[in-house]
Amino acid sequence: MNRGLLIFAGIILAGLSGSAFAVQYVQSPPLDKVITTKVGEVSEGKAIATPIITWGGDIATTLCNGNSKTTVKGSICDKQGLSLELFREDIFQKQVEAYISGKTPFLRGTMGMINMAAEVTSRDPRTVMVPVYQLTFSTGGDMLVVRDNIKSPKDLKGKTIALQAYGPHAEYLAQVLRDAGLSMKDVSVKWTKELTGSKETPGEALKSDKGIDAVFVVSPDGMALTSNGKVGTGAEGSVKGAKILLSTKTASRVIADVYVVRADYLKANRAKVQQFTHALMLSQEALAGIVKAKATKPVEYKAAFTAAAEILLDSKQAVPDAEGLYADCEYVGFNGNVDFFTNAKNPRNFERIGNEIQTSLVGLGLLTKQAVLAHAGWDYKALRSGIIAAPAPIERFDTAQVAQVVIKRQQQGTSDSGTLFSFEVYFNPNQNEFPASQYADAFKKVVNLASTYGGAVITIEGHTDPLGYLKQMKENVPGVVLKQTEQAARNLSIGRANKVRDSVIGFAKGGGITLDPSQFAVVGYGIDQPKTGMCGGTPCAPKTEQEWRSNMRVNFRIIQIEAEASAFKPL
Repeated sequence: MNRGLLIFAGIILAGLSGSAFAVQYVQSPPLDKVITTKVGEVSEGKAIATPIITWGGDIATTLCNGNSKTTVKGSICDKQGLSLELFREDIFQKQVEAYISGKTPFLRGTMGMINMAAEVTSRDPRTVMVPVYQLTFSTGGDMLVVRDNIKSPKDLKGKTIALQAYGPHAEYLAQVLRDAGLSMKDVSVKWTKELTGSKETPGEALKSDKGIDAVFVVSPDGMALTSNGKVGTGAEGSVKGAKILLSTKTASRVIADVYVVRADYLKANRAKVQQFTHALMLSQEALAGIVKAKATKPVEYKAAFTAAAEILLDSKQAVPDAEGLYADCEYVGFNGNVDFFTNAKNPRNFERIGNEIQTSLVGLGLLTKQAVLAHAGWDYKALRSGIIAAPAPIERFDTAQVAQVVIKRQQQGTSDSGTLFSFEVYFNPNQNEFPASQYADAFKKVVNLASTYGGAVITIEGHTDPLGYLKQMKENVPGVVLKQTEQAARNLSIGRANKVRDSVIGFAKGGGITLDPSQFAVVGYGIDQPKTGMCGGTPCAPKTEQEWRSNMRVNFRIIQIEAEASAFKPL
């Protein structure tokens, strides 16, 4: 993926000339302090100037236009009554300036980048942004790479993180910190001018500055820093000990790409903008069909990806790179747009993501205040015309393979490996039901994490109280009886973990949210890992009622298993 040019030309250098480090860090004032373009009326030319960026989601846009920058007769866009002039603009500040001046009625970027522009576009009621379409979610192209002293997101506390100023990763950083129980105040941020392809990038910062603990990068840089996704050896451009802590293959609902339109243009051309949205939905489905039929219809496939390579990457020979762009994202289509913009219960809907992003941007100093962005309010029944809109697969993990991964980690004593987040809930003696009325807060947390980290496995680990077993030991009962008690405790813990899983899925369903059952793996530890610890080969006896109750628990663990390719089915 190449989001590398998504920067603002107005970056102010931090004045670090003469530094021992190769990277010259920059400041990142709010965009409102940088852009001074005067508002102009939208140019009413023969074709609508439409921005695209170097990203897999824009391949459907080029296909819509007839694999051309200018709308081709008979193309999907043409059949929808549209005439577009696509222009690639990866420097987002230039996009915003073109939008404000009236060159184009559209802005194209990630939700984070769009929200960075909220203040400047809200200066004038004509240029207020109205979101109209979600293209994709990033599902693999963006990575958090860390040094070897960082084992989980909570270890980022007190650390220094480098990311591109005004780039696509501010929202990513904010989400990871929030889910780890941290905030922007818990980390130090250093900004780089560019994202990839130069000496002024986060990846270069990790190489040259030992004061940088973690960086957000695109996948090619992440793979290079970590010796092809393993652990950096220090050779061939890698950083010794560097590893991928989290990619958007796991955090698959963090970075969303969208189109917004000027309020004045939407008011005057609502039908045309709705046709534009409909055309992109149709084109997304057409592209999926072309990819699926690659072997039987190679000419169509070659035409789409050769054109994408030329338009997005400036070379007809860059087809493999265009295919990589496509693989790094998930098109959300008609169903995804309806869910994103209209489902108030969706934990990752437009309003929730926007509010979270703007709060974080204020914390980072990229906004001085929040601005409300209201969706166009499309008639989705009308947009449904001609759309197949097949539902996404409910189960995306190979449950047998996931079980093997979990069992292997149990046997090796590495259950903590790959853990991103974890928390516990407690139950009462002899409790076998877990009603939402009692565990609503915990269940909400699980639903939110499952929705955000769609590529992670969530283990539900049951534990039981060892007191009965210890009493039997004291009474010198036969060893066979003790083993039966151990197994019974393990069975009880598995049963409780299953009950909790079912209760969480039922809780989500009651709220209009469908969770993937294959994302959950149930583990029963019985009395093997008591909170009170182990004394030799047996559990330590609890000394207080509080210690006794501490063993009656279920632990939720969100773990990254994307390296276990056989266990994960891409979205």
